[in-house]
Amino acid sequence: MFEIKATEKMAERALLVGAYIEASGKAEAQSLLEELEELVNTLGIPVVERRLIHHRENHARFLVGSGKAEEIAALVKEHACDVLVFDNELTPAQQRNFEELTGVTVADREEIILDIFGQRAKTREARIQVDVARMEYSLPRLTRAWSHLGQQGGGIGAKGEGESQLEQDKRRIRGQIDRLKRELVEVRSARATQRKDRKRAPVPNAAIVGYTNVGKSSLLRQLTGAEVFVENKLFATLDTTTRKIALPNKAPLLLTDTVGFVRRLPHELVESFNATLEEAALSDFLIHVLDASQPRVLEFYDTTMRVLTELGADTKQMLIVFNKIDKIEDPAVLAGLRLHFPEAVFISIHNGLGLDVLVERISDFVSNGTLTVELRIPAARADLLARLHRDGIVSSLDYAEDVACVVATIPKRALETLAPFVVEPSTV
Repeated sequence: MFEIKATEKMAERALLVGAYIEASGKAEAQSLLEELEELVNTLGIPVVERRLIHHRENHARFLVGSGKAEEIAALVKEHACDVLVFDNELTPAQQRNFEELTGVTVADREEIILDIFGQRAKTREARIQVDVARMEYSLPRLTRAWSHLGQQGGGIGAKGEGESQLEQDKRRIRGQIDRLKRELVEVRSARATQRKDRKRAPVPNAAIVGYTNVGKSSLLRQLTGAEVFVENKLFATLDTTTRKIALPNKAPLLLTDTVGFVRRLPHELVESFNATLEEAALSDFLIHVLDASQPRVLEFYDTTMRVLTELGADTKQMLIVFNKIDKIEDPAVLAGLRLHFPEAVFISIHNGLGLDVLVERISDFVSNGTLTVELRIPAARADLLARLHRDGIVSSLDYAEDVACVVATIPKRALETLAPFVVEPSTV
């Protein structure tokens, strides 16, 4: 893969800049800048200064006016920074201009997120998705990486100027992107087959969704006992993880942890990670986890809901879960959230508060998707009996001659397979 730039050493001092135009957008710009600091810290880069800048209009050369750009350059020099990070999206020309002005590496929010994803991706699918996104981002920025891009050369028998090194490099990258996209199709095909196998076994599935770093992976580990990677950083995990649990009423459930959302997610990654987020669209219901201690929790709720709407998953049954209530000091904050979300469950994964209520509510969601039936299954169909014990709750089982008489609670989706053997179904 082509790197956007050579990195001789790790960045040690970062200056963060967020620029906004409308005065009404100052609060959001401040919040986004704070989130950018978390993102930069996730890469292990210390932030020495944050600066919010108001400007009247976007400028082609530096995004902000030349006077503001000089102020930023002075801050870089004053704090001896070796990397300047903008919360705004910069054009390749604006990045180059700031690098020439400041003499340090310049990145934007998109590049930071891509670098995090590059570090965090573990599975083959996630790695391919990240590589495609990073290459598409790097194409217009190749001049930051090479000093010989203006060189030209002719092939054997060529009569004029040949293809420039920049054109050759871009062609090679496009070829790599095409190859990786073909690989991604194969990987997604394999994922679809795995998903089809899961659907063949009529076990209900719930997807855990939410903003990054709200505790989704911690919740999965707490409910299933699975060894899931958990870290207090943004995008601690990018890969979906599915685990099976048995609820108190013995009903089975598949729980899937999905990649977390973030504001201003790079367009390349939104498209690349659609396959990962399909788990939410194809689940029976959603468990939407929110950080109750986050001052902008309602804004993060809206961000997640917008992404779910794009995926067509916003109409699914949804259980709202507020985590980290142990961090709330003002009772009025909790009261306000309860008023706004009367059906939500409030928990603390850290100390276990409310988890029993959450499990009960999950059981209710599963029960709404089940029914109790009486079946007469031929003794020769031991596979169906095994499936009933595995994916449902068997209340009674009697044998009469060559037939097994069964009363069981099963997921509604299993009725299609078992319909020929149903005697008298009744809705739970």
